[in-house]
Amino acid sequence: MTGSGEGWLSDGLDVPGAGSGLWVSGVDYIAGWREAREAADRLNRALLGVGFELSAVRAVASTNEDGRGVVRLAGWPDAVNRLAGLLEARLDGDGGAA
Repeated sequence: MTGSGEGWLSDGLDVPGAGSGLWVSGVDYIAGWREAREAADRLNRALLGVGFELSAVRAVASTNEDGRGVVRLAGWPDAVNRLAGLLEARLDGDGGAA
């Protein structure tokens, strides 16, 4: 995903414990990360589409210790609060349907 987010090129495999040698032999971390990356890219495109800067809030692809893809939201509190407000307004407008 390209964008103005700081460090967007470096949000690669973020496996807890990876720096301390806790990789599990035989676990396909790459497949999980790729799935998470596709979802993160989609969310980042949506964030850009509604006017967010990826340096303020962005989705980051990661994996857990089992190799399952994980998408984390990282951002400044004010940007996350703005996003929460948009989601809450959506809920209010559709009677709770997302």
